[in-house]
Amino acid sequence: MSCNMQRLAVITVLMGVLGGTPSFLAWGDPAVDIGNRWEPFADRFLVDRLEGSTRHELVPPEYTRVVYTFDAPWEGRYCGYVTVLQDGNRYLMYYRGLPASGKDGSGEEVTCIAESADGITWRRPELELFTVSGVSRNNVILAGRPPYSHNFAPFLDTNPDCPPDRRFKALAGTVETGLSVFVSPDGIHWTLESESAIREGGVFDSQNVAFWSETEKQYLCFARVWTKGGFDGYRWIGRAVSSDCRRWTAITPMNKGDAPDEHIYTNQTLPCPGAPHLYISIAARFMPNRRAITEEEAARIGVEKQYAEDCSDVVLMTSRGGLRYDRTFLEAYIRPRIGPEHWTSRTNYPARGIVRTGPEEWSIYLQEAYGQPAHRLVRYRLAPMRFAAVRAGYAGGTFETRPFIFSGDTLYLNLSTSAAGSIRCALLDGITGNPIPGFNCSDCREIIGNDLARKVSWKGGSLSPQAGKPVRLRVELKDADLYAMRFGTPEDLSP
Repeated sequence: MSCNMQRLAVITVLMGVLGGTPSFLAWGDPAVDIGNRWEPFADRFLVDRLEGSTRHELVPPEYTRVVYTFDAPWEGRYCGYVTVLQDGNRYLMYYRGLPASGKDGSGEEVTCIAESADGITWRRPELELFTVSGVSRNNVILAGRPPYSHNFAPFLDTNPDCPPDRRFKALAGTVETGLSVFVSPDGIHWTLESESAIREGGVFDSQNVAFWSETEKQYLCFARVWTKGGFDGYRWIGRAVSSDCRRWTAITPMNKGDAPDEHIYTNQTLPCPGAPHLYISIAARFMPNRRAITEEEAARIGVEKQYAEDCSDVVLMTSRGGLRYDRTFLEAYIRPRIGPEHWTSRTNYPARGIVRTGPEEWSIYLQEAYGQPAHRLVRYRLAPMRFAAVRAGYAGGTFETRPFIFSGDTLYLNLSTSAAGSIRCALLDGITGNPIPGFNCSDCREIIGNDLARKVSWKGGSLSPQAGKPVRLRVELKDADLYAMRFGTPEDLSP
């Protein structure tokens, strides 16, 4: 197809959408350009039609074990707001240390660090930066600077123009101070750089997270707001932006579409590893005054009375930039586990961070038994990009994407099937909806297995002639899950 014909095809698509010449796309959106990037099915961005037994569902991660206990004298049952970062082969964990409950931002709060070589086994370094609880050889990196240890939230700055001495950054503060920016060359020694850098729009009584957006080419902050302003309504999230991480816009509340109001306590938003255009939020959903345990159970696990009245779980939200969260799934991403210790207030709060802990494994972390003597951090694992899936049962079904434009010559799928299951794909003309000759499901080699990047092969051979044109993908599934897709070449395929 010539360049002029390609332009005409795209115009035809747009006319169909806008009510002009009827086309296969008259009910949908124009073709989106996905280039050669990975597209996880963690939202409905590419999902158009589901038929037969096919459905779009969350894929909960797998619990592994306890990896850390908050049992140092300066830590305790009210440690909170955990962040896990991966800096090459070095893993760092940050959290608030607080043995006894009290006012947010009190002088009793400290900021602690733990280190790991694999993200699984953690240790406390003996830093001797501050003397806390009479101990000088400890893992405290910030003390005596209220209110900043209340919610000190670091991130690793991936901006290619970031100077080496500022590559670690953190936001911290409360409504009284606003959010200030700290910087560090090594993640251990921190300096206050921009005091009260964000003052307007937020309440900040939570973990307020930030990162450099490779897609938007600016720094983003996702901070606590309340739906009715002040401390009224529901806990929710707002966004601010900055070009230099020193001067920020005011916090503006995010839009959540038609999703119901719920207390989202921490949002933990960050770019999806390997797909940074998609922001993943593994968030804490808080259910105030929804008591799940008896007084006898509360006494047995040693939780203080005010922390026995509520419960919480974990939800998955996404964003593709701007002031919009997509709550595709309202169900819990991670449910509380068995036992009363998992059903107390502010338990099951996720740490911020998705880190690679193996060639085929990512890890996320949750706090368990908050407000209890057994307060700890546990690890969950998932295969890369497998947050949700388009899946079909044994009876089979089909899935069809919205129209898109790709680059490259090969399609790769992140998928799994049963031994009896299978996947076949068809590439459809984005204008007519007809299968492209040589690329129908009957032309596709049957796919069986469990792979992070399985090449799809058709009788039609290379996809290069279809690159840059509006197409759709139709997938036939039987007892199979499809988690993500990517067009590209073997050279640019990430391991």
